[in-house]
Amino acid sequence: MADVIRFASPGGPDVLALEHTETGDPGDGEVRIKQTAVGLNYIDVYHRTGQYPLPLPSGVGIEAAGIVEAVGDGVTDLTEGDRVAYGAGPIGAYASERLMPAGRLVKLPDAISDETGAAMMLKGMTAEYLIRRTFEVKAGMPVLFHAAAGGVGLIVGQWLKHIGAITIGTVGTKEKAELARAHGYDHTILYREEDIAARVRDITGGDGVPVVYDGVGQDTFSASIDSLAPRGLMVSFGAASGPVPAVEPKLLSQKGSLYFTRPTVMTYVERREDLVDSTNALFAAVQAGVKIEINQRYALKDAARAHRDLEARKTTGSSILIP
Repeated sequence: MADVIRFASPGGPDVLALEHTETGDPGDGEVRIKQTAVGLNYIDVYHRTGQYPLPLPSGVGIEAAGIVEAVGDGVTDLTEGDRVAYGAGPIGAYASERLMPAGRLVKLPDAISDETGAAMMLKGMTAEYLIRRTFEVKAGMPVLFHAAAGGVGLIVGQWLKHIGAITIGTVGTKEKAELARAHGYDHTILYREEDIAARVRDITGGDGVPVVYDGVGQDTFSASIDSLAPRGLMVSFGAASGPVPAVEPKLLSQKGSLYFTRPTVMTYVERREDLVDSTNALFAAVQAGVKIEINQRYALKDAARAHRDLEARKTTGSSILIP
């Protein structure tokens, strides 16, 4: 029997319930994996609350690591005992055991633990596509990243430091500012106390930045737009504080012929070759020194508490659930 977290209706953390189910045998193109660690991500909250609606009842979670227990017909590149991880679904990662399409799994290098794999796949692939493919950051470029002390933010800060970019990160507290600076950020801005756009202009000599990465949403949207240099790119990849307002094309022209995009990691790793390219780049970055900070661990049965902490912005770095 597998332990699985599911929910029957959208709502607060308390809608998450622990169930016990039979996993069954893998079908064509599938494997059964015993999951050793599960990643916690803000998209899980969007799914639970109905902001990103799912057919209900539903599982939750899109990232985990574990060991292959059984292999279905047609699977040629995975065998029993392989250590694997995934970070782009399908939904249902909050489980001790599950069936997975083999094509969505990648083998973990020996140097990367299961816990690290579970904590970094979605966040790391998000960092990869944002700074390598949505906008290719190069040495010397100033970059603004919101929620710098979060899971994606800490990875991005280190990765951009390796590239040689000038990194500016927003944070909510002085403690989070220290954490962000320890992970590659050259400048930090306390978004509750400081004028973000004004500080960005000060740091960049009045120029602004060519790209803003904003996963916060409603609370930071205006500051993000005002921080951009002419022809800069606003990358809205999340909405932790609520959805951004409707974007008027005229606003983009008035603010300097700006560009706006709302990407998702699922699009960027939909093809198998893109998934493999993304994870290879991530594994290389981690093995070159990018650290994955797991600052919170919860038992799988405590998923509701983990969600409460995440929504209250009590967490830093990555969080994992242990089945």
